[in-house]
Amino acid sequence: MLMKTALEMLVAADEGLRLMPYRCSAGKLTIGYGTTFPLSEEEAHLLLRHRLEKVLDQCERSFPWWSKLSPTRQQVVASMGYQMGMGGLMGFKRMLAAVERGDYDTAGKEMMDSKWARSDSPARAQRLRTMMVRG
Repeated sequence: MLMKTALEMLVAADEGLRLMPYRCSAGKLTIGYGTTFPLSEEEAHLLLRHRLEKVLDQCERSFPWWSKLSPTRQQVVASMGYQMGMGGLMGFKRMLAAVERGDYDTAGKEMMDSKWARSDSPARAQRLRTMMVRG
């Protein structure tokens, strides 16, 4: 009960929600409901887990073929969705079409034919391409 009432008070009266970083009245970099930086390792892990769960759920809902992929290929798609957001991942139309038809060599080539692979994250892209091709 205390958790519920304390949360209600913090949300309604004491802490405003800010989705972008800002400086609080004490001059500390802050986000969310008064969360200051730096984050603890536990907080960072909780945020990672929460966001990855959202990506996995979105993949499951967006791709009818998702459940037929090997766990390794699911990891590749999820990693891309986590890094670029689902909007960015959806921009890989030819790659996703190749994955859907089970043409993983072409999917790997399409992954590499991108700004993401050329300049944003070349080492990551190469590693994920290898995982996609080998399954």
